[in-house]
Amino acid sequence: MKLDDVKKLHHKKYRAQFGCYLVEGEHLILELQKAARTQPDLKDIQLYVTEEYAEWANQLASNFTVHTINKKQMTQISHTKTPQGIIACAPLPSITNNKISKQSVQNEKSDMKSERCIYLHEVQDPGNLGTILRTLAWFGNFRLLLSPNSVDPFNPKVVRASMGAIFHVPVELDVELSDLQTRFKKYAYLDMQGDGVNNPEFANYDCYLFGNEARGVPREALSAFNADAFTILGSGSIDSLNLASAVNICVYQLSV
Repeated sequence: MKLDDVKKLHHKKYRAQFGCYLVEGEHLILELQKAARTQPDLKDIQLYVTEEYAEWANQLASNFTVHTINKKQMTQISHTKTPQGIIACAPLPSITNNKISKQSVQNEKSDMKSERCIYLHEVQDPGNLGTILRTLAWFGNFRLLLSPNSVDPFNPKVVRASMGAIFHVPVELDVELSDLQTRFKKYAYLDMQGDGVNNPEFANYDCYLFGNEARGVPREALSAFNADAFTILGSGSIDSLNLASAVNICVYQLSV
């Protein structure tokens, strides 16, 4: 891939066009290498490094093709102000294609039975999404469903914030709220008037719905679901939690 095309991967439409996204920094590259050992889709990864990283990069797995570039070129393709000197172009997983993901769901129903599904409706903040991905990867056995108009999980800011978790969590894009009704029977969501998430019943749902940072899950949509309300018990000093914090507390509760 030409360097001019690599730089274009900062934008979602070109990630879709070229079928790959950027992974930047030593830690993330090592996490990518770890994931590539068990995920056949992660092959033919193009790795761009400055001279300082050339020897280090050549010791990585054989599925990395290493290109040594100068610092000026690295600055041009980097998404950070002070590049570390190592960037990979990784292939987008097939699950990000909604048509493919639906077929994958049909083929993997037995595998998904043990998974818990987290649905995020129009999440906007890259840091929030990256943090949520880290939590889902930490506890494991979670699938992330993202609605249309959500931040792209392969946005460079999300990838960095996930600290490599993006490689370990199954993600589906552009999942409409209405599509959930054909996949699940029981739904839980957060509301100040709900039962506490420490209630044992909280663990008995197929899908957990979380809304946009400012607006939450649309009330009119909830009326169409068999959805039950739960709340995270607090002191009452403030009336809301950060979205990532709320999801993380719920995921922890589901994992204990």
